[in-house]
Amino acid sequence: MIDYPRVDRFVSASIILPVMNETTSLEETVRIILRDAKDKVEELLIVVCKRTTPEAMAVVRRLQEQLPDLVVVHEQVLPYLGGAVREAFNLARGSHVVMMASDLETDPNDVKSLISGAEGNPSAIIAASRWLKRGSFLGYSKGKLVCNKIFQAFFSLLYGMRLSDMTYAFRIYPTKLVQSMRWEELRHPLLFEALVKPLRLGVKVIEIPSVWRARTEGESQNSFLRNFVYFRTGMKTWLASKASLLKPDPLGR
Repeated sequence: MIDYPRVDRFVSASIILPVMNETTSLEETVRIILRDAKDKVEELLIVVCKRTTPEAMAVVRRLQEQLPDLVVVHEQVLPYLGGAVREAFNLARGSHVVMMASDLETDPNDVKSLISGAEGNPSAIIAASRWLKRGSFLGYSKGKLVCNKIFQAFFSLLYGMRLSDMTYAFRIYPTKLVQSMRWEELRHPLLFEALVKPLRLGVKVIEIPSVWRARTEGESQNSFLRNFVYFRTGMKTWLASKASLLKPDPLGR
């Protein structure tokens, strides 16, 4: 029987914050998270790379000085956003880990709701959705909106799930779960892989409403055409054996 690790309670959350060119938005993200949930945060895992701008690094260093007990700065080795998230998964020390952005496209006001969901359902993935309430896409083009809706409907049907948003990378996971998975993607499709692989294993996913706002600072590192790679990721995972989705058990069990 192929099984995945479960946890019986929420203890604390590691918050993953990849940083490329975010400055004021990073500071605002951190401020809101700590305002709402500081006592439940194990660490702020800020992941930087060689391309992180000097301005963004200055903010990261300032946060590290101001919050030495909370801020952990990691310079990634694997490339791209997917590599950053994969390395942060392995570094996380909290019982749960939050995947989000540092540019305010993921609303930090909802982190407290994700944590609350994990407290009530510690073995589940609590995922933010932009489709649960009308008007939750702010600054999203109509063409992209239509493509997004079609994509969500197709893969929700394919995986036999009643999910409205499988690509919004704003979620909280049991840390043991993400550390047990065999991740493959290095670019943005990792954000989709990180949902469909647990789904294939039968992990429960609970959605909460959220709002997406187009970033006002810096430039996105994800091109629109690259989004079509998500389709390949979804199909490949659907066809994969469940055993191939998990790392080998180091104890041989």
